[in-house]
Formats: sequence, structure tokens, C-alpha cells
Amino acid sequence: MASEAGPRRPKYQRIADDLKAAIESGRYGPGDRLPGESALAEQYSVAVLTARQALKILRTEGLVETKRGAGARVLSFRPIRRHGIQRLARTQWGAGKSIWSADEERPVTIDVRVDALAAPEHIARMLDIEDGGSVCARSRRFVLDGRPVMLATSYLPFELVDGTAITRVDTGEGGAYARLAEIGHGPAHFREEVRCRLPTAEEAEGLEMPLERPVIKLCRTAFDADGRAVEVNEMTLDSAAYVLEYAFDA
Repeated sequence: MASEAGPRRPKYQRIADDLKAAIESGRYGPGDRLPGESALAEQYSVAVLTARQALKILRTEGLVETKRGAGARVLSFRPIRRHGIQRLARTQWGAGKSIWSADEERPVTIDVRVDALAAPEHIARMLDIEDGGSVCARSRRFVLDGRPVMLATSYLPFELVDGTAITRVDTGEGGAYARLAEIGHGPAHFREEVRCRLPTAEEAEGLEMPLERPVIKLCRTAFDADGRAVEVNEMTLDSAAYVLEYAFDA
């Protein structure tokens, strides 16, 4: 029966809390089916609609997946542990490794699109590009275990990267940062901003996630040794797919 610790909480929320506690304790493991709406309604003496709302909360939080006629199952997806500092080390991309490999050993599918376009106003300001200047925009969609987990677009001054592999779909080993280093503008300093909000309809569609689930918005600016901003990378992460980890010395 639902916990009495929060008597003023809606019944569907208390049911959801009980189910989440059962998942966290291991009572329901990855792939296990949860009780159906009718079973929950009977167990908690509530309407089926109330039980449905409880399951919707779990789906919104990314704990379960629901399919018509199959009920709700605990997701077997293992969240990505994003190492916020180590992943950007020169020893990573400088050795020809991808940034992604610092976080994950699981293979990822990346859909890439590269465009030359007029710099959006805020990007032009961040990259100190004059009016009318253009950028190389590298848009990516990351899919892990059949699940879209991140959308990202990197913007680089076009006059800086024109003629390099950065303007192609395949940038080669070490990615765009290794190519920047080859032309004397390798990243020496990064600034990353993190915030959360609900997704736009386009973001939710691209990540195949509910509109009610927040996304993590990351904006990273890379600077070369002279302090010039050489890249702005705007990322949208499914909040249920990631754990953000930052490890550093005192």
C-alpha cells in the first residue's frame, strides 16, 4: 500500500513513489513487467485512471517503457556516465580517440550533417564573428542501443576551418579538436554551461521522448591558446539517459 509519509500527495504520486522504490530496491529488475493498470487500481483501491497516471510518471522519468497491449516494463537501458572533465583532455582527442569513448564502451550510431550557413546572432557573438560571417555547423544525433540520447550542433568559424576535414562528415581520428590542433588552433581551455528545461516539440521528436521529461542543455565553448573562441557546441541530452560526473582535485 502507498506510503503514508506524504498524506497530502496525490494518490497517483504515492503509487508512483512505491513503484520507484520497488525498482530501486531491485524488486523489479530491468525488463521486468510492472503490475498493470487494473491490478494497481485494485491493489490501491483507486480508479484505473489514477493507476494510469502513476505509470505515466514512471515513463516520463525514464524508468519504464510502455507499449500498447504489453503493459509497462522496467527499462534495461544503462545510463551514460558523462565524465565532464576527463573527456575533454588533450590526451583523449590528441591521441586520436573520440570524446564519446571517454564516456562509453558501447558502440554508438551518429547521424552527421554538415552545413555552411550564416552565423546565428548569439553564435556570432560568442565566436566574435562579424556581421554576415558564416560558420561550419556540424549537427549530430547520437543513438545508443537503439535509443536516441543526444542532439548536438557544433559551430566553428568557417574562415578558420575551410579546407579542413572539419567541413566533411568524417573528420578523422580525434575529431574536430585534433583537426583544429593541426592548423594551430587546438583547444586549450573550455567553458561549459549546464541547465535544464522541458524540450521543444522538435527536440522531443528527435530524442523520441515525452514532452513532459526535461532535457539537459549543455553549451560548451572551446578556446585556443590565444584565448580565441574556436567552437561553440550546443547539446541537448535526454535527462533520463545520462549521469553527469565531474571529478577533479581540490
